[in-house]
Amino acid sequence: MTADVTAVAAARQVLAHLGVTVADLQSHPETLEVLPTIAEYLPRVVAAAGPGARRTYGTYWDRMATAWPGRPLDTIAASDVEALKQTMIASAVPRRNSRNGRYAGEHVIAAARAFYTRAIADGLIDATASPAHRVAKPRRLPGTRRALTPHELEEVNAVARSSGNDVILDALLLRLHTETACRRGAALALRLVDLDTANGLVRLTEKGSTVRWQPITPDLAEHLREHAHARGAAFHTDRLLRNRAGQPITSRRYDHLWKRLGERLPWVAVHGMSTHWLRHTTLTWVERHFGYGIARAYAGHTDSPGSSTTTYIKADLHNVANALSAMTSQPHPLAAVADHAGPGTAYHRRCSPISVQPIAACGAR
Repeated sequence: MTADVTAVAAARQVLAHLGVTVADLQSHPETLEVLPTIAEYLPRVVAAAGPGARRTYGTYWDRMATAWPGRPLDTIAASDVEALKQTMIASAVPRRNSRNGRYAGEHVIAAARAFYTRAIADGLIDATASPAHRVAKPRRLPGTRRALTPHELEEVNAVARSSGNDVILDALLLRLHTETACRRGAALALRLVDLDTANGLVRLTEKGSTVRWQPITPDLAEHLREHAHARGAAFHTDRLLRNRAGQPITSRRYDHLWKRLGERLPWVAVHGMSTHWLRHTTLTWVERHFGYGIARAYAGHTDSPGSSTTTYIKADLHNVANALSAMTSQPHPLAAVADHAGPGTAYHRRCSPISVQPIAACGAR
């Protein structure tokens, strides 16, 4: 039977109006089915996301479900995502490190892209149909964090050790982050099994579930071990850092610490300083005195993408131990004295160690 030319033309016109081609009907028959709504699909996205993604994007995914609860995935336009971005920017809560809602705008686009990336992977929509990927993310501005000066670091340590309800814990936190340049998530995840007191090492679990051993001074290693045992850590899997009640600390301990420091040192509050500034402080010092390759290893960036040169300048654990020894003016079991790490060498005397305060001066554990 020959198709009616007029009917075919009318059908093509209807398909064009709907934005559908004959090829779409042939290769994607499932698109004729009704897609799940934003609210219906969200639990699947959350279940497939890792803890970091849930923590970062969860709030924005909830806002998407609230803004478009009954709308199918394929009915959201780029302008809808853009409008949600502007709403989030306008309603962002001012914080110490806020940039007039810029971070909120960046995160809502990233969250929407992650949401639609999952829908693409599930075969619900075509890769070119994601509205989130057609909205530009705000350009990230240069960070305002910097390395603390020696005087600033001394002041921070002095105030932390003379105020608060747990000076020994605060001293350990500042010392740990100054020596290792680790992020606070890595410190919170530390367990007894992650501490190697014999070799002066601590095992850090950081972003992307990367795991690495980081040198620490034997003095800090011993104090961390004593602190954990004195506060009830008995099994290998028990958390290392604990409050006076014997409970593992959370990120709130850091929030309270820097809030207290900001109340007593106005410049801390004005600049919105946090634990991450200690990471900048240590890594800047290491780079200035030991070079980019060792600073990169010290930061745990050895496996991250970089220029081809990084293939040839990889530093090992002994190089990092050398830098730590010079920075703290304390010997380390893995440091090579012949490699300028000994406290008696001329190189070491030129290195102007970072102010690392003795933990024992804080009193009882």
